[in-house]
Amino acid sequence: MQDAPACEPERIIYHLVPESELRAGIVAGDYAPRGLEAQGFIHCASGTETTLAVAGDYFGALREPLLVLEIDTQRLTRELRFEAAAPIEGGGTAHLQTALEFPHVYGPIDLAAIRGVAALGSGGNYAWPARFESLSSRLGKGPRGKFRS
Repeated sequence: MQDAPACEPERIIYHLVPESELRAGIVAGDYAPRGLEAQGFIHCASGTETTLAVAGDYFGALREPLLVLEIDTQRLTRELRFEAAAPIEGGGTAHLQTALEFPHVYGPIDLAAIRGVAALGSGGNYAWPARFESLSSRLGKGPRGKFRS
């Protein structure tokens, strides 16, 4: 039996989220962050350098684990657009030096599109993870296959 091919880098985007917000945002097979309704899309990033710059610009004061979701764009069922940056009030600007366009997902992210999750650290001490684990491994599953919150 042949191994499945690895995803090409351009198929992968990343979304940053505090662990507690990820747990709260999982409903009925999808993940929707709390800002989705107000902003109309989910902020994502391409590449490790840009993702780490976004982490530093927006999550430097976070005191819980900051997670990075590894998303396979070919498994998304909502619209994905690469657009000019849409900075969030109160954030830094370092990430604007790393990319001209950022991926925005217009609707909840299908859990099936999340290939992996990893902690970047907390309190602004962010480093790219050595490996990603499955969402169910990170969050655990309850008795009926539901993620525990």
